Amino acid sequence: MAITLTDQDKLTLRTAAWGAVSLMSAAGAAGSAHRVATEGSIALTSATGPVGHVLAKAPKGVKYGKTVAALADQVLPALTASMNLLRQQDPAEADNFRSTVMVAVEASTGDHQGRPSPTLTDIARKITAALDAA
Repeated sequence: MAITLTDQDKLTLRTAAWGAVSLMSAAGAAGSAHRVATEGSIALTSATGPVGHVLAKAPKGVKYGKTVAALADQVLPALTASMNLLRQQDPAEADNFRSTVMVAVEASTGDHQGRPSPTLTDIARKITAALDAA
């Protein structure tokens, strides 16, 4: 099934996915925010299918705000909206998007002396809840 995404749809998907990586990076600031962002970015740029083509580049001109709360206020609803949008057009691509974001989240929570910090775990839970709210 072919999907048709407007420029606004693509911006929503990019804001959601790349914003999720930004949230994980902010939550991992006590360790290595750069490593968290790098691992998450690699996961997004490794995506395949129509979602992979959209996520191949980060969103331009998005202002996430100055706090993690402001970032979450944009990203979490965008994750839910992205899932709704993709489910309406192609449920398989919705699954691809969810899987891609979850791989980015898991990559971001990589080796933190054996387990992720409570902050990373909490942000990952919020991202998962936003994806599943659709």
